[in-house]
Amino acid sequence: GRRSMLPRHVQRLGRDWITHWNGSQILTLSSPVSSCMRWAGHYPPWASFPLPISADISANWRFPPFFGPWRQFQNSNWHLDNYTQSCCFHLSSPSMKSEGEEPLTKKRRLSGQDDSSIPEQQTNLSNQKEVSCLSGAQNEEKHGSKKGTIKRHWEYFCQQSKTMKITKNKGSDQSSTGSEAAFDFTVMSYNILSQNLLEDNSHLYKHCRQQLLFWTYRFPNILQEIKELDADVLCLQEVQEDHYRTEIKSSLESLGYHCEYKMRTGRKPDGCAICFKTSKFSLISSKPVEFFRRDIPLLDRDNVGLVLLLQPRFHCKANAAICIANTHLLYNPRRGDIKLTQLAMLLAEIASVAPQKDGSFCPIIICGDFNSVPGSPLYRFIKEGKLNYEGLAIGKVSGQEQFPRGQRILSIPIWPKKLGISQNCVYEIKQQEKEENAGEKLEASKPDNTQEIEVKSEKLSSKLRHHFKLSSVYSHYFPETGIPEVTTCHSRSAVTVDYIFYSAANDDTAAQPGAEDSFCGGLKLLGRLALLTEKDLWTVNGLPNENNSSDHLPLLAEFRLIER
Repeated sequence: GRRSMLPRHVQRLGRDWITHWNGSQILTLSSPVSSCMRWAGHYPPWASFPLPISADISANWRFPPFFGPWRQFQNSNWHLDNYTQSCCFHLSSPSMKSEGEEPLTKKRRLSGQDDSSIPEQQTNLSNQKEVSCLSGAQNEEKHGSKKGTIKRHWEYFCQQSKTMKITKNKGSDQSSTGSEAAFDFTVMSYNILSQNLLEDNSHLYKHCRQQLLFWTYRFPNILQEIKELDADVLCLQEVQEDHYRTEIKSSLESLGYHCEYKMRTGRKPDGCAICFKTSKFSLISSKPVEFFRRDIPLLDRDNVGLVLLLQPRFHCKANAAICIANTHLLYNPRRGDIKLTQLAMLLAEIASVAPQKDGSFCPIIICGDFNSVPGSPLYRFIKEGKLNYEGLAIGKVSGQEQFPRGQRILSIPIWPKKLGISQNCVYEIKQQEKEENAGEKLEASKPDNTQEIEVKSEKLSSKLRHHFKLSSVYSHYFPETGIPEVTTCHSRSAVTVDYIFYSAANDDTAAQPGAEDSFCGGLKLLGRLALLTEKDLWTVNGLPNENNSSDHLPLLAEFRLIER
């Protein structure tokens, strides 16, 4: 019965392809089969990789595994309808099917087996699970999803956020009860993977099919993901300047966003962007932060940050504001001294932008790729507001390496006085003004030699502090299993390096213990888009894949602004 379903022209297609195939020429299909046909199989084990494809064929097109031996092709459970139903290529497809397992090297490593004996050819042929991950890993049978599809679910922290979504869809106004005015909004942090960096680090993407790595394929996927998640504020990293100028900015503006951008200094072509919906916020100020300082040898890297002060568009206090910061810290695992200094510079800028008239800070959200793992000294400093770095090796600051190669101990102080930032991570001029306002004018007017002694004593301090009470949106481990959450996954590693930190309101049940509370009101975490495990991501061939075109996952959180 199956043999009769194979028309002669389909059989001839297989024979002609084998006969006329030449590795250096582009494949053209002269058979009656539509050139827009999409095969959902895999490329054959004996085919060279990548396969050149003619321009009129879908970028998802792959040769089925049953070309040779021919008997296997005839006996396979193959139906023409399966391949012609979706003959048109749609980048916005929210999910796709999985037909294999994670690459063998990754599977061996996850199960604790040694993979050193696996031939390179066998490793390449194991890349058979190429599916999309729109994603938070849920049990397929439990949720009734199609085989091989994983979906990220929304985690709510209070029932009110569910009802808020209903009223939001109905177009109702933000409600206020009692002495509190509520304003709900969502924030996304997303490293979209600069095309220039992708091509410079191609060894990280050996598990990906070549077609998936072209910007012309990736950008529509990224834009579709942004559309679907529909955040009110976007904090994007690795935004390539030419792509931002020619298509990213205009595409986001067409979705109702206003965009602010800061390109990296030097010869680096990417940077950070913060985009917000003009229907939800108006811009008060925008401050770029450059971490490169020509006169300070320590600060010779081209990373940047961006700090925005936004005013919510709803009836509340006239001075209501939210500070949104975005950054991408240095990657180098052996330069924790630079990472901490860059972070201190960002915090100092936030401290200069966020103060209210009454001396307290407005609510703060800090997003970005911090190139540091949960529990590392840098991470603890952000959350706890203090860090004693005496005797700390520079290679241990970010926790990126299990056996750090940077063994040099951090100097005290880490950065020179000429940077103009104190150990409390504020601009020293601002700190002097604060001391004067606190009634310390007498000490400020002491003779110059006394001031020099005080500066020297501060230099000897190995304690860093900041005045923000910050919590992390994500907990970094799944509570049921203790397995780590993952925000980035490529051929070399799968870890958490992306975060959304926020200043929590006193009644925020999702907040973790932080530093001194110096905020008026604050933010209540209503929900978040769940993350995945490394194993989950390798079931869809890691990142990037067919539907997720960055090597990072987008982080998404919903907040309620509370004013008292």
